[in-house]
Amino acid sequence: MTKLGTETTPLRVAIIGAGPSAFYVLDALSKSGLNVEIDAFDRLPTPFGLLRGGVAPDHQRMKSVGKAYEKMAVSNPKFRFIGNVKIGKDISVAELKNHYDALVFACGAETDRKLGIPGEDLPGSHTATEFVGWYNGHPDYRDRVFNLNGKTAVVIGQGNVAIDVTRIMAKTDAELASSDIAAHAQAALKDSQIQDLYLVGRRGPVQSAFTELEIKEMGELSEAEPIVNPADFDLSEIDEAELQLETNHKARKNMGVLREFATHEPKGKKKRVHIQFYSSPKEITGNGKVEKIIFEKTKLVGAPGAQQAVGTGETIEIPCDIVLRSVGYRGIEIEGVPFEAKKGIFPNDEGRLKEGETPLYGMYAVGWIKRGPSGVLGSNKPCSTATVKTLLEDLDKITPAPHRDSSALIEKIKNKAIQTVSFEDWLEIDKQEIARGQAVGKPREKFVTAEALIAASKTVSKE
Repeated sequence: MTKLGTETTPLRVAIIGAGPSAFYVLDALSKSGLNVEIDAFDRLPTPFGLLRGGVAPDHQRMKSVGKAYEKMAVSNPKFRFIGNVKIGKDISVAELKNHYDALVFACGAETDRKLGIPGEDLPGSHTATEFVGWYNGHPDYRDRVFNLNGKTAVVIGQGNVAIDVTRIMAKTDAELASSDIAAHAQAALKDSQIQDLYLVGRRGPVQSAFTELEIKEMGELSEAEPIVNPADFDLSEIDEAELQLETNHKARKNMGVLREFATHEPKGKKKRVHIQFYSSPKEITGNGKVEKIIFEKTKLVGAPGAQQAVGTGETIEIPCDIVLRSVGYRGIEIEGVPFEAKKGIFPNDEGRLKEGETPLYGMYAVGWIKRGPSGVLGSNKPCSTATVKTLLEDLDKITPAPHRDSSALIEKIKNKAIQTVSFEDWLEIDKQEIARGQAVGKPREKFVTAEALIAASKTVSKE
C-alpha cells in the first residue's frame, strides 16, 4: 500500500482559502516531519484573508502577525500560493481531488446572518461585512456607497466587529491618518456628518460579546465619548452569579470598563457613542430609505451563563440615517462539499468532514467554516493544528490522488484566461503598497481592485 508523506510519495494537500487558518495549517504540516507538497488557493489575488480585509485599519499591531505568515510561506519551498482562483467556479472540488490527496477548507464564513425583520433591505441598511470591506479596500466592496451625510448611525450587535465599525465612524481624520484605511473610505469619513452612534445589543452588559481592549478604546477617542445608562448596571441576582462564573473573566473586565463609562460626566465632545443594552431590532422603516429603527425592550430569562433575551412588549424608536447589521456570519456552500445550512458550516468531526455520519477521509475544515464564527485571530492556531493532527492520523485511510502533480490543473486554469497570483507576486504587491503608503504617511496604501492588484504583481522590473 502506498505510504503518503514519504520521499517517494509526498502527501499532496490543497488548502482552499489563504487566511490565518490556512497559514497555521501550512505551519503544522511543515513541522510534521513528512514530505508534504502544499498549494493554497484563494479567490482573491492576495493572501491573509481577514487579516488584510477584516482586521480594523487602526489595529496595525494586530496586523504584524502577517510577517510570521510570510515567513511560513517563504521558508517552505514546497508551498505555493495560487491567488485569483475560485474553487467551485474556476476549478471544481472534483478536479482538486484528482491532484491532491487531501483538501483542507479554510474558506471562512463569508456572508452575514440575516436579522429577518421588515425593512432590513431598505437602502441605507447594510451588513457590517460590506462596511468593513469598504474601509479595508476589499475588491468586493470598493464601490459600495454609505450615507454618512445624516446625523445618526445605528450599529446592531455588540461583538468586536460592531465595535470596530462604530469606532471607525467615530474617529477623526487625524486619528485615522496613521492607519491603512483605504483612501476612498478615508475621504468619505473625513466629510461624515454623523454625530450620534448607537451600538445596540439584545442582552445586557454582562453578556456583551466584545473584548476589554476593544471597548476600552471607545473611551480614548479625541472627539467622541461613550454614553451608557447607569441603570443598566443594576444587575439581577442571576447576572451577578453569571458575572462570578470562573470562566467569565472577559465579562468582569468588560464590566469594569463599562461601569467607568457610566460614572463619567459628559465632556461635550462632537460625537457620542451610545452603548445601548436590552434592545432587540423589530423593524426598519422609511420612505424608500432608512429613516427609523424600532426596537423592543428585552429582559433576560434563564440560568447564569445561559440567559436569553425575551421581548417585554415595550418599544422604542431611534430616528437614523444608516444602519449597520453585525449579528454573526455563516459559511457559503461549495458544490461537492457537505454543508450544514442551519449552522453555516461544513459538518465535521474534529476537522474531518462527514456526510451524515460517514467520515470523508481526505476532506477537512479549519477556522470559521469548521467551528462557526467564534474566537479571535489566535484561536485559529489550535483549531488548525487539531485538524492537521486528524489529517495525519487518517493517512492510511486516504486514497492517493491519481495525478501526482499540479501541472495539468494549472494549465487548465491558464486556458480559462485566469491570471493567477503567486506568493512572489504578492510580495511585489506588498512592496508597492507599502511604498505608496509611505508617500502619504501611512503604513500602506492598498490597491483596491483585482485588476490593480494583478497589474502591480506583474511589474516590468520582474520580467
